[in-house]
Amino acid sequence: MNSKVIYFYIIAAVSLCFSCGGRSTSVGEQGDTLFLQHAELLRMVRCDDYVKVEVDNPWHPGKKLHTYYLVPASIADDIRQQLATQGTVVTVPLQRTVAFSTVHGNLVADMLGCESQLVGMADVEFVHAPRLKQLCQQGRVQHVGSSLSPNIEQLLTLHPDAILLSPFDNNGGYGKVGELGIPLIECADYMEETPIARAEWMKFYGLLFGEEQRADSLFHVVDSCYQKLVSLAAEAASCPTVLMDKMTGSVWYVPGGRSTMGTMLSDAHIRYVFADDTHSGSVALPFERVLAQAADASLWFLRYASHPEQGYALQTLRSEHPGYSQFAALRQGCCYGCDTRTSLFFDETPFRPDWLLRDFVTIAHPELQLGAPKYFLPIP
Repeated sequence: MNSKVIYFYIIAAVSLCFSCGGRSTSVGEQGDTLFLQHAELLRMVRCDDYVKVEVDNPWHPGKKLHTYYLVPASIADDIRQQLATQGTVVTVPLQRTVAFSTVHGNLVADMLGCESQLVGMADVEFVHAPRLKQLCQQGRVQHVGSSLSPNIEQLLTLHPDAILLSPFDNNGGYGKVGELGIPLIECADYMEETPIARAEWMKFYGLLFGEEQRADSLFHVVDSCYQKLVSLAAEAASCPTVLMDKMTGSVWYVPGGRSTMGTMLSDAHIRYVFADDTHSGSVALPFERVLAQAADASLWFLRYASHPEQGYALQTLRSEHPGYSQFAALRQGCCYGCDTRTSLFFDETPFRPDWLLRDFVTIAHPELQLGAPKYFLPIP
């Protein structure tokens, strides 16, 4: 046979070995894309030996924030080494994980039922979820300090196989934490533009902890309940205007029009005063700008942390800033507050947006008679 023909067949045979659908020890990119209906920043492809997960950079469109390869412990070392040149290799299911936020700590320990796989938490003073708080108090979940300045020695003693943390734009890396050689799972779910898109990230976390089916089932419930509430709200005759939150120091942080909160208010058939804003995160505004756009808003939803003994009332709100009395919602007593010190708002709502949406629909459209709200209650 002609030597060029022989060479051609050899090259063709070698090329086949690089298909992800094969059983070789080489790495390829073919596989089955895992279906995501809402999430825009996440892509997952299942190959025979691993799952490839790509996280888009929400601050720099067209660029990747991170690429992960989720591999079982039994995967061959040569495949693991090849994958490590293309992204971060994470051995799944995770067995000893540290979470830097109560959002993800509660998702892992409670919603996904993986409490034994969570060994450390940052900022435990902000944990309110009963089960997670109990685990921290019992020492089964160790405190690793502040998420902004964690205790590196304590982290190392826990021997974590991954750290769940929230990325920020231009954060300059993760300091010493990024130098430990521990896989960092950048939880950019909060940068999705819709609440249901953020909640769909639970499918990724389900893969990390070996609870894919449970995560899929839970998301199906969340999505179904959320869409039913959207349809119900759309039929309501009323469409009130709403103002969100309050002053923090010298500025007023309002949810961007394209943030998950801004989208949820729209889904609740409510006119959000900053709905035309194009930001997907919070926006810092001066008091005068907020007053100009929201003076006549008929509802005011705000989050606060009450003093354990003093509580919170409309008079408390008036005393915090002399300009608050200029808002119609305060004058008419149509203010609803979420006490973040005592409620599970931050622990639950990121992955149960249907529960929060029900609050907004309940308050804005009382004619639907959905019962009492869960997080935002009338300020007395």
